[in-house]
Amino acid sequence: MDIREVLNKRILVLDGAMGTMIQRHTLTEEDFRKGWFENHLSPLKGNNDLLSLTRPDIIEEIHRLYYEAGADIAETNTFSGTTIAQADYGLETAVYDINFHSAQIARKVADEFTVKEPNKPRFVAGSIGPTNRTASISPDVNDPGYRAVTFDDLVVAYTQQVEALMDGGVDLLLVETVFDTLNAKAALYAIDEVFEKRGVKIPIMVSGTITDASGRTLTGQTAEAFLISISHLPLLSVGFNCALGASMMRPYLQVLAKNAPFAVSAHPNAGLPNEFGKYDETAEMMAAQIKEFLDENLINIIGGCCGTTPDHIRAIANLAKNYQPRQIDLNY
Repeated sequence: MDIREVLNKRILVLDGAMGTMIQRHTLTEEDFRKGWFENHLSPLKGNNDLLSLTRPDIIEEIHRLYYEAGADIAETNTFSGTTIAQADYGLETAVYDINFHSAQIARKVADEFTVKEPNKPRFVAGSIGPTNRTASISPDVNDPGYRAVTFDDLVVAYTQQVEALMDGGVDLLLVETVFDTLNAKAALYAIDEVFEKRGVKIPIMVSGTITDASGRTLTGQTAEAFLISISHLPLLSVGFNCALGASMMRPYLQVLAKNAPFAVSAHPNAGLPNEFGKYDETAEMMAAQIKEFLDENLINIIGGCCGTTPDHIRAIANLAKNYQPRQIDLNY
């Protein structure tokens, strides 16, 4: 079933944090090497995308827990699945396998749940992260014109990721945690090129991140400017995730709901991190804040980012089923 058919009927629920769930496991360096990278020279612990290859059982279990909690859409374990991000580990050559196998794991679990509950089809979103470099800002304060990555570099990297995700069977692509819109535009350009080459199009979600109380992205764009910058493609949705908790995200979702010709998504953190880097908002606390999004009819897709768990997603899903989605024409 096409996700557009479902989107105007009900609010769809995105899954929660992958990293938070992985941290529940006591993993060693061996877990990140098993069967694939035993002889790799660099340390690999913490490179969570590798677990789709070395510990697929863990990733499969996480997807299953989120679907059981009520998620309609699961994100692949590919947030750092580009040659640019994997270069830190010397694993550029593993990028295709990371994305392909991550997509296949999520596809397998999604199909299991769709067969069991055909009235609630499950979807897989290929997670495309921002990379660890920015095309708009110099990392060297003494050389403002320097860039650690070019637009063309990003296009090449994103093209490889998109092709592998599509080969693995994702239903849609999610360009997320966008702190530099130029990076996102490179991803969208790559996606468009892949679509044209293959003669196949799948829906695209884009989700930016407002980095602080200024209400702007890291590269200085307001919510409205961000929306305008990415509206050249017929997106499935535009939204915000990460950096902020739900209560702080609300004014920026209001801007999108008022102006976006697309569906609106949100997957906030479970509040702001405490002094130990942990997230303290319970499922009930987070759901109470998200209720304001629903009461104002701001969103079509809702989920969780850092610090969220299946408990958070279950509370959000139980709340969202009582509301109608923001109406939008998705026949493009």
